[in-house]
Amino acid sequence: MDLEERLENVKERLDTAVEKAAGRAEEAAQQLSQEVYTEQVRVRREKLSDLQAEGHDPFTITKYPVTTLAARAKADFAAHPQTEDQEAPGPRVAIAGRIMTKRGMGKVGFADLQDSSGRIQLYVRKDIIGEEAYAAYKKFDIGDIVGVTGEVFRTKMGEISVRAQEIVLLAKALLPLPDKWSGLKDVDTRYRQRYVDLIVNPGVKSTFYKRSRILSEIRRYLDEKGFLEVDTPVLTPCEIGAAARPFITHHNTLDMEMYLRIETELYLKRLVVGGMDRVYEVGRIFRNEGMDTKHNPEFTTVELYQAYTDYKGMMDLVEEMNTMLAQKVCGSTKITYQGTEIDMGRWERLTMVESVKKYAGVDYHDWADDAAARACAKEHQVEVPENATKGTVLAEFFDAYVEEKLVQPTIIYDYPVENSPLAKRKPEDPAFTERFEYFICAREMGNAFSELNDPIDQRQRFERQVAAKRAQEPGTKAEVDEDYITAMEYGMPPIGGLGFGVDRLVMLLTDSASIRDVLLFPTMKPINAQ
Repeated sequence: MDLEERLENVKERLDTAVEKAAGRAEEAAQQLSQEVYTEQVRVRREKLSDLQAEGHDPFTITKYPVTTLAARAKADFAAHPQTEDQEAPGPRVAIAGRIMTKRGMGKVGFADLQDSSGRIQLYVRKDIIGEEAYAAYKKFDIGDIVGVTGEVFRTKMGEISVRAQEIVLLAKALLPLPDKWSGLKDVDTRYRQRYVDLIVNPGVKSTFYKRSRILSEIRRYLDEKGFLEVDTPVLTPCEIGAAARPFITHHNTLDMEMYLRIETELYLKRLVVGGMDRVYEVGRIFRNEGMDTKHNPEFTTVELYQAYTDYKGMMDLVEEMNTMLAQKVCGSTKITYQGTEIDMGRWERLTMVESVKKYAGVDYHDWADDAAARACAKEHQVEVPENATKGTVLAEFFDAYVEEKLVQPTIIYDYPVENSPLAKRKPEDPAFTERFEYFICAREMGNAFSELNDPIDQRQRFERQVAAKRAQEPGTKAEVDEDYITAMEYGMPPIGGLGFGVDRLVMLLTDSASIRDVLLFPTMKPINAQ
């Protein structure tokens, strides 16, 4: 073995030794961390037992007379001119929240109290609150929930604080919060324990406040347009032929299988038949399918239907509403998503044929027949079924070449009839339907139709849809929704319809990379599941 080989051998042995040492060190650190955690839990429970033995059980307190929030207390104090004495007291307040930091210097203690609005510093002096109360305060732990009454003032360091005159333990935290240095960074733990995530990561809370604002603005916009918000059944009696797989449950009293809804569409359209010309629902939807950064088994949609308009009326609504949302929620129509600037105030409209020609260089109108379309697909290495029609090939070209290019807000309309079972055919070109989808950041954000209102055509499409699902899933119990067909036979007016996912919209307007970041409690596999 020459010198170079011996050196390489030594290097490999050193690397192995370092890796083993690092592994042992990490294991030891984890064990020590667990021991510290266990000891903290033991001490906290002992403190609670002592309080209860002394007749000071915090869990017997039912209320606290809160008069303001932390952020409001600071804002109100800052808004008024101060006297020359910076430490002169301001208004008397009563606030409540969680202790997030705690430090002391003999007879004076400082703590940061966090409530739903933010944090404010507490200034606790033994000679103000009394010796007994101060001794009790010193035993408080980070994470404990307290009520504080006192005067707002500005410390010599310039920080607006509350000079405590009374401090009461309202709830004892029996588990310690993640330490302020490492925090709660593990993504899986953050999703599973959202309550801890909200406590220690303030930015998370702002995401969900913004989600609530988005829903409020959507409702306000639609209400002002004359739409009526309604609720339709979550449990449905039949499995429809749509491609989505449902969750199945059993109703004991009726002794029948029922299905969690995969859409709100068919019930909303029944209401239009009944004379409710403009309806919408913010609905929870359930699909027994895969999970990734854009999909969760339960999610929220908005579906709306308007009589006597068509898909172009829905295009106008989509553009106006999304522009408004960006301006109201983000303060500008120009937003940033994952490093890319998006102009929500500028929209492009292209037919699917135009988009494929623009991005793939392929013209649908050059295909003489289905065989020519399949040959073109093969030439461009686009996989299609052996019996693919021109419409099917067009849709596959769109998926392969176009969707990833649609970063700025874009409406793609006039879809082939093959993949639009509920849309009305274009009178001048029955091979296409009056349907559009809109895309932002290369993601489909919503789907809209000039809705089919011919019950005979609808039945035929449903029957083909059910047959296709039964062929693909032999065990399925999919069937035609006969009651919906009956509703259509009473006469359904021309309708424009739109459906869009709330979660993806919130992801966009909060610059969130994963759908789990905008769901308070995303679906997770139990830790102890095999």
